[in-house]
Amino acid sequence: MTWVEKTFEELTTAELYSLLHLRAEVFVVEQQCPYQDVDFADQHAVHIMGYDDQQQLAAYARIFAPGIYSRGMQYNKASIGRVITSKAARGQGAGKELMQKAIAAVETRFGKQPIKISAQQYLTKFYQSFGFRQTSDMYLEDNIPHIEMIRE
Repeated sequence: MTWVEKTFEELTTAELYSLLHLRAEVFVVEQQCPYQDVDFADQHAVHIMGYDDQQQLAAYARIFAPGIYSRGMQYNKASIGRVITSKAARGQGAGKELMQKAIAAVETRFGKQPIKISAQQYLTKFYQSFGFRQTSDMYLEDNIPHIEMIRE
């Protein structure tokens, strides 16, 4: 996997198209969840992209400095969101590698500090393996059970 880390201004139109396509493919179509993915937060994010051997976007996440407002939530901590792997990349360690890259990017860009995420509840154990702990009760976000988690 080849990893690329870019701010919004650094993204090419092809990269932006690929990441929006992957997010729609999984979050909207595969999870059957119609929602407004393009939320005007991408402009404030650093985008972590993992490309497979065929140069197809296979893994993606975006990170934020503390204080960014997204999807109706103000995070006073650094955050990671839109964590996603393509169907073809699942089961090969791409998600684990993606989270390691995203956590390292937060620490490099914003310093070692707590990181907050809004996690789909079924992925609780996955995120716990990176040191995240549950900090909220379950809530529905776009009709999908989520929990807030923090990595100190």
